[in-house]
Amino acid sequence: MGNSIAVKVDARAALAPKQALEAFLYEPGGLGDHDIEVAITHCGICHSDIHLIDDDWGISKYPLVPGHEIIGTVAARGPKVRALGLGERVGIGWQRSSCLACEFCRRGDENFCSRQEATCVGHFGGFARSIRADSRFAFPIPKKLPSESAAPLLCGGITVFSPLIHFGVGRQTRAGVIGLGGLGHLAVQFAAKLGAEVTVFSSSRDKEASARDLGAKRFSVGAQGKPGSLDFILSTVSADLDWSPFMELLGPDGKLCFVGVAPKPIQIPVFSLIGGRKSVCGSPIGGRKDIRRMLDFAAKGGIRAQTEALPLARVNEAVEKVRRNQARYRMVLVNE
Repeated sequence: MGNSIAVKVDARAALAPKQALEAFLYEPGGLGDHDIEVAITHCGICHSDIHLIDDDWGISKYPLVPGHEIIGTVAARGPKVRALGLGERVGIGWQRSSCLACEFCRRGDENFCSRQEATCVGHFGGFARSIRADSRFAFPIPKKLPSESAAPLLCGGITVFSPLIHFGVGRQTRAGVIGLGGLGHLAVQFAAKLGAEVTVFSSSRDKEASARDLGAKRFSVGAQGKPGSLDFILSTVSADLDWSPFMELLGPDGKLCFVGVAPKPIQIPVFSLIGGRKSVCGSPIGGRKDIRRMLDFAAKGGIRAQTEALPLARVNEAVEKVRRNQARYRMVLVNE
């Protein structure tokens, strides 16, 4: 079903927390029945990769090869792989497998499976020349999506798309997006293409032109606006903010939804929830059907991640740009 492309995988790994990544070779192991080997062409750098490198979540094991926004071509297939052909362009995101049998998997929410496995937690990820993973969690990439701008969709894209569709954001929705970074610039595009009227909330005025180019109708420095003027607000930032003013901007049945992780517990007055039957929620990535829908929607809607590409050899330079929030808006590693 195709021969392996390499005896050892050429990767870049962190050998200890908060250290620069180094060249690293590893044996990929056997190719399982449903596995594919993917020759990686592009891999996005997500803030989650930084958290893993630094062991901010206390789950990292070293050597650690980060990377979970992967685009490449199928180089080898296990004997039971039917859906993907050799040479086909595919993407792999945060999740690499699940049990496919529990109630959540059966209903298409594989991301809630208690036995799910992550691409670069307990496994070597996409900062490498190749990777092996379960073919059932690899997704054909529509022809209209360039690989460089498609890579960040495999995590950043689905992270913002999933709550938008699951909470009914669409035409006549007045939606707010907090932050215009790696997640926020994708959220604005998806929300606008879904038909929502989008307001961007930023900490500075210098991103206003970019926000409007991406589809925002309004721009605000801080939580400024008419009370009750929004139906849904998506927070994409990893910062501690005063959330009460944002709750005031929500109308009855409005939702404040978190996909960015604030460092400290959020504080919201209970009366701001009770008075308008408002709610606070969060959202992870989506299941496989949501990822397929997201990729198709992005291709048809012309949604693109704005990226800066660097070769794998310059991975530490790229990681530092993400760490310092200097990327506009996503860094992508390229295998030349």
